[in-house]
Amino acid sequence: MSSKSSNTAEQLYALIANEEDARVCKDIPDEACREVPRNFFLILASNVLTKLGDLLISPKTVLAWLLSAIGAPALVAWLVPIRESGSMVPQMVIGAWVRRKPIRKWFWTMGSFGQALSVVAMAASVWFLEGYAAGGGVIAALIAFSLARGFCSVSMKDVQGKCIPKTRRGRLSGLATTIGGTITVLLAALLFWDRGDPGIAFYAVLLILAAMLWVIAGFLFAGIQEHQGETGGGGNAITDALKSLSLLRDDAPFRHFVITRALLLCSALASPYFVVLAQKGADNGWLLGTFVLASSLASSVSASIWGWMADTSSRRVMIRGAAIASSVCLMVGLIALVTGEQSGSVWFYPIAFFVLSIAHAGVRLGRKTYLVDMAGGNKRTDYTAVSNTVIGFLLLVTGGFTALISMISDVAVILTLGLMGMAGTLSAVRLKEVTEN
Repeated sequence: MSSKSSNTAEQLYALIANEEDARVCKDIPDEACREVPRNFFLILASNVLTKLGDLLISPKTVLAWLLSAIGAPALVAWLVPIRESGSMVPQMVIGAWVRRKPIRKWFWTMGSFGQALSVVAMAASVWFLEGYAAGGGVIAALIAFSLARGFCSVSMKDVQGKCIPKTRRGRLSGLATTIGGTITVLLAALLFWDRGDPGIAFYAVLLILAAMLWVIAGFLFAGIQEHQGETGGGGNAITDALKSLSLLRDDAPFRHFVITRALLLCSALASPYFVVLAQKGADNGWLLGTFVLASSLASSVSASIWGWMADTSSRRVMIRGAAIASSVCLMVGLIALVTGEQSGSVWFYPIAFFVLSIAHAGVRLGRKTYLVDMAGGNKRTDYTAVSNTVIGFLLLVTGGFTALISMISDVAVILTLGLMGMAGTLSAVRLKEVTEN
């Protein structure tokens, strides 16, 4: 980076960090301090690009539409579980491997390139195959995508913990979500507004565009100046992974965090059921676009606020996000139970979805910042890998449980998730503070 670019980065970082000396570092080595402004913006740009890519291949919108359009609707049910759990379940093994390397940024870079190749494979499947053959290709590519994403998930928290000072990590995540959400609103309006049914070719091009975003993000992340960190020796990755499970038995604060995080899955699992209830209550074709924009807008208006708050107390961010999420679920569930699923204003469910998305942004950002702040060195990698693996399995179990409850009614699912979120709020209240100002 040139001297002029370096000075610009330092000035912008000083403005964002809101401190006279932008190199004031906490819990990172002194030699890493001078690289903080540069690394801050490289990580920020990489995150923004991948968030845009996530929009363009969203399992809840684009991929679900594609599978239905190519004649493989029965495979739609597998999209979200594979997308979420596929990147989480193998993370103990991935984490054990990552831990043995002093420089971890290359795992994120290769994971980003792997996601790009997977998305290209999705586009090829849709373009060259038909029916369930094309759908099977998309599912296979999504599995590969999720595995590549697992490498990014484990390494990102570790690289961020090594390169960005404590009390600045929350605003980094918040800014990335805000910028990504804002661009998403504009991009969604540009691509989907009054377009009707654009056809498979349009969505194939959309997937290629998303792949290009991951490639660019990978090259940017490779430019991070990362100093060597602790390594955990050269043991077998699977053996080390199994040993890492002992953290759940021996580390009480970490075990409490994992339990809390599991209960807070409610904020992610409830949102599709808001869409389902809205579809039952109205035939307006624009409602789906409204939900997509509501999700992006919620991120853009709330994430930076959540991020700044997380730098003060990530625990309180989790508490507030969980309280809002559980309250919205219980309110929507009770109103639908009393007045009927198809009653009320057409705007009721989109507005409730918007508030739930704000709460989910807080829960997600708060628990990510809490995890990074509660551990240092190799513990950070182990904590990330173990918690994500456990949550990945629990996500599948909870998804199956909610599917059974949905046979009773969608309202019953929302009420159950609301009670689950309330339990998560109480569990978060009992967490220890880990942010040091």
